[in-house]
Amino acid sequence: MDILQYVIDLVAILLLALGIKGLSKVRSARGANQLAAVAMALAVIGLLVNYLGTSGISASAWTWIIGGTVVGGALGAITAQRVPMTSMPETVALFNGCGGMSSLLVALAAAFYPTELDASGLVAVVSIVISVFVGSITFTGSIVAMAKLQGWLSTPAWMQSKARHFVNIALAVACLVAAIELVVNGGSSLQGLWLLVIASSVLGIGVTLPIGGADMPVVISLLNSYSGVAAAAAGFVVGSQLLIVAGAMVGAAGLILTQVMCNGMNRSLVSVLFGGALGASASSGGGGGEYTNITSCSVEECALTLEAAERVVIVPGYGLAVAQAQHTLREVTRSLEAAGIEVAYAIHPVAGRMPGHMNVLLAEADVPYEQLKEMDVINPEFPATDVVLVLGANDVVNPQAKNDPQSPLYGMPVLDVQQARTVFVVKRGMSAGYSGIKNDLFELANTSMVFGDAKKVLGDLLGELKELGVGKK
Repeated sequence: MDILQYVIDLVAILLLALGIKGLSKVRSARGANQLAAVAMALAVIGLLVNYLGTSGISASAWTWIIGGTVVGGALGAITAQRVPMTSMPETVALFNGCGGMSSLLVALAAAFYPTELDASGLVAVVSIVISVFVGSITFTGSIVAMAKLQGWLSTPAWMQSKARHFVNIALAVACLVAAIELVVNGGSSLQGLWLLVIASSVLGIGVTLPIGGADMPVVISLLNSYSGVAAAAAGFVVGSQLLIVAGAMVGAAGLILTQVMCNGMNRSLVSVLFGGALGASASSGGGGGEYTNITSCSVEECALTLEAAERVVIVPGYGLAVAQAQHTLREVTRSLEAAGIEVAYAIHPVAGRMPGHMNVLLAEADVPYEQLKEMDVINPEFPATDVVLVLGANDVVNPQAKNDPQSPLYGMPVLDVQQARTVFVVKRGMSAGYSGIKNDLFELANTSMVFGDAKKVLGDLLGELKELGVGKK
């Protein structure tokens, strides 16, 4: 049985590695995700196979194992089928929290029953400490992130002040004291264990709550990394090589993605975690003021301009996801393509509320992968672009990031849409993005605002294009 489990675990690790590698490209991402799911299923099967016929596992224990597997699998399948695209970031945050809680529960079980899980050595005790600490922070931080994305929580005023740093430092010191007590006492100190659980759980809330919406993609990615670290530590606790390797890969991948997100926002990880909400800093920096020179146009004017274009670039943002207009957008672009108009999609690395949000949104509408172009690829092409259609994006197309040294966005890489001949921005109103900063793009001479819900505007635009005969053969 041991040899069989090792073989299954090895296959699972290889499939998981291939799955993570495949996620780096849009074309292979869907299949890679399914491959990783198969790897996790094999990991569960390998564990159950190892315990088949083991006398130490009671019938009631098997009931809990099988019941938990069935219930968890059913909840996962139902959630994946029913969750709307607008709630995908919250779902990812929740899944990260579930991973952290799982590692925490494993560590607590090892602390309460060290002999049964062979968790009485120094390495096991240190692993328990790390798993409890990181698992608690991951769980509470992910729940707070989910609640903020869902609109259930907002950042209290005092959490945006420097006083929060002293509170978080005190909690970190409490965690350190509890960890030392656990190590010194060989993991048998219940007071130290519960102090570590409570202090690290509150620390997760204290670190995540002040972070603003503009930084939420970074937070989700970092919490994903935390869940991997917690899983790897839990692997040391229970002696599972598969859990160690899988957790290490997830932790490393999450950390790399976090760095990519930080580079995409020109912000350091330290400034994200300890700098508070980006929107809160807007009031004290540059980039404020009212709009004085806005040009608006009708859907008919937009359709006439698109009809005469040779090259069109679409810039999707969170507003497109909120309106659930990706399928209508795809119908519009199909009409343009049928008329011989070249269409591309400009994808900013932090557009939306989680890494890859726009890629997933457009893939759902069957947008060809080759039309999705990253920022570094599409930026040199804007001067040769006739029309740019901005749908729900704001901060990622703000010229202040390059032109205003006083702006909190200054230095952040953005899409250079202002270099196109004509820019249409579809928005419900003149509200600011996550950063709370005025967008200078809206006042440029080549920019026109098309006010309205993205789905309705695109639906009307599709009707106008059909009336003009665009795309008809």
